[in-house]
Amino acid sequence: MGSVLLTASGFPQIRTLGYSCQLVGGVLVEQCPARSEVGTRLLALSSQLSHCRIVLRLFDDAAMFVYTKQYGLGAEEKDVFVRCVSILGNLADQLYYPCEHVAWAADAKILHVDSARWWTLSTTLWGLSLLLGVARSLWMVLKLRQRLRKPPAAFTRYVFQGLLMDAPHHPNTCGCTVRLHWWSSPSSGGADDNLRQLTGCEVPVRRRSVHSLAAICSEVLTLLSNLADLANAVHWLPPGVLWAGRFPQWLVGLLGTLSSLLSVYQAVQAGRQANDTP
Repeated sequence: MGSVLLTASGFPQIRTLGYSCQLVGGVLVEQCPARSEVGTRLLALSSQLSHCRIVLRLFDDAAMFVYTKQYGLGAEEKDVFVRCVSILGNLADQLYYPCEHVAWAADAKILHVDSARWWTLSTTLWGLSLLLGVARSLWMVLKLRQRLRKPPAAFTRYVFQGLLMDAPHHPNTCGCTVRLHWWSSPSSGGADDNLRQLTGCEVPVRRRSVHSLAAICSEVLTLLSNLADLANAVHWLPPGVLWAGRFPQWLVGLLGTLSSLLSVYQAVQAGRQANDTP
């Protein structure tokens, strides 16, 4: 989903294991006839794990509603495009859950409705959320690259009590260096002696570039994860929609495993950054 929820179904272990079983099982069934029985069992296990995640998502509506309510209309988001995409993504995520619940209840014979329509609707909402996430990541990468390409801010020269100081207009300007020089009168020596650099007074300011590169890497990983899930979402739509129904089992498992591992990696990185933050 477009939003990361710390709920029971949000744990990546079940998802990663399920898709991994589907990947290995699909390969064994199609490529290794002698191991087809093992592959069939792995595919059955993958199906049960997927069903487990569907049941666990029955309890995610409240958490998703709290997240959507907290974000609201994105008043704190300065970028208008990101704000609009995020609002639409939250709306798609919020509607996804009840649609999936109805589809699950129909399959379980709790509700007497056509489950196929509700599964199609929930998958469409999931795909829409992923598509919006892809658009957001592409936009963020573009903006961050433009930010990195901006030239360093011009330096302003200050003379104060014998100190000549070159300082950038902004303290976080990428690649800028703050230098302090001792100013002596022309009569005290030659031209080379007019400026004497103080040892240890150069302070490189590169925080913005480092943060921008880290943000670009994070957005690229999110983009790849969303694209992998989007490919599977289209596959699960009714036949006739793009490549719907054309993926073999192992390819679905491969894309799902890739998406899950990328999400796990990002979660680990986010945890490390949170621990490093004072």
